[in-house]
Amino acid sequence: MSFPRALPPVAAAAMMLASAATAAGADEITVFAAASLANAMAGIEDRFEAATGHDLIVSLAGSSALARQIQQGAPADIFISANPGWMDTLEAEGLVEAGTRFDLLNNSMVLVAHGADAGPVEIGPDMDLAGLLGGGRLAMALVDAVPAGIYGKAALENLGLWDGVADSVAQADNVRAALALVALGEAPYGIVYATDAAAEDGVGIVATFPADTHPPIVYPAAAMAESDNPLNETFLDYLRGPEARAAFERQGFVVVAD
Repeated sequence: MSFPRALPPVAAAAMMLASAATAAGADEITVFAAASLANAMAGIEDRFEAATGHDLIVSLAGSSALARQIQQGAPADIFISANPGWMDTLEAEGLVEAGTRFDLLNNSMVLVAHGADAGPVEIGPDMDLAGLLGGGRLAMALVDAVPAGIYGKAALENLGLWDGVADSVAQADNVRAALALVALGEAPYGIVYATDAAAEDGVGIVATFPADTHPPIVYPAAAMAESDNPLNETFLDYLRGPEARAAFERQGFVVVAD
């Protein structure tokens, strides 16, 4: 009976290193990201996995829903919120890893209409938004919970337009759902992020809300305190790197983190 010969020490060590690298390549990191980041995160997922060999799992929803899931113990490693408020809430509860939070992106709010050929309108205090709707609905994300809805409501309130259209608002669970209502023609107009509008052929941007009509749109990112994933620092560094920057800028975001 013959037995396989023992590998030389160098060869055995090489096999052990290869095995360790394979195991490391199977590591994964879970990112909870605002729904408005869907297209950008799809590109980042592919490039991060190709560059590192690690699996990136992205969970997309409204920032409020994601934050509440984290409060209830959902196993998120990284959270990217569409506004500082929900990150502030988690930080106040000790759920954000100290020293990992930074501002990643800026965005803007736009008024969109069904169909790519809709004509432009002028946004201002004298705007007849209710007349523009013509009895139809104004699609928005949840105005008291989801950042896109909060920003949009703030803009309308600052312009003195909210009371005239409040009863006509069709609220959706997140900004992508609000965008879909307009794209499908179920609402003639909607208020969404500029980046979402740019990703949907079924709508046209008819106006941009002045930046001073709503709080600055800031997307903070951070690692979660309950996570001990060794890839957290790697991914946060990747978000601030050139490949992620390019993915965000292709979708129209303004990158504020170096």
